[in-house]
Amino acid sequence: MTIDLSNLYQKQSELDEFIARNHDINYDNTRDKRILALLVELGEFANVTRCFKYWSIKKSESEATVLDEYVDGLHFFLSLGLDIGVLKKVYRFAKEADTLTAQILKTYRLVSNFNKERDERSYRAAFQAFINIAPLLKVSWETIEKAYLKKLEINFTRQNNNY
Repeated sequence: MTIDLSNLYQKQSELDEFIARNHDINYDNTRDKRILALLVELGEFANVTRCFKYWSIKKSESEATVLDEYVDGLHFFLSLGLDIGVLKKVYRFAKEADTLTAQILKTYRLVSNFNKERDERSYRAAFQAFINIAPLLKVSWETIEKAYLKKLEINFTRQNNNY
């Protein structure tokens, strides 16, 4: 399945510009922080899925909580793509790994590579790995997009309330 992220890049651009004006920042002076934030959000996502907790029998958090953490990562991926001027806005939504743990680890590895390279090729590889987490969640891209737009509203509200 192919997904066109042009609309989400546009929405993220609006949020990034709003934040930049409110906090007197730009992409250059927040790049390291946004990469670290993405890695933290990936960890928070893994934590709520509990996919790596082999020692526990507790199930994953609710689908809403898992989606909320996933779209937090999506926000940072889109923001970083805007930062480097990414041209590719259409991706293929496909299952790559057999387990969520394996796909998250692949994503971590590729984000770390992007942190070193900071180019479109390494960004696209990392973002593709992140997108390919979604089939393992067994949710549609439309569901993820709705969760992103809901979180976008929350993020604008937070900015308006001096978050």
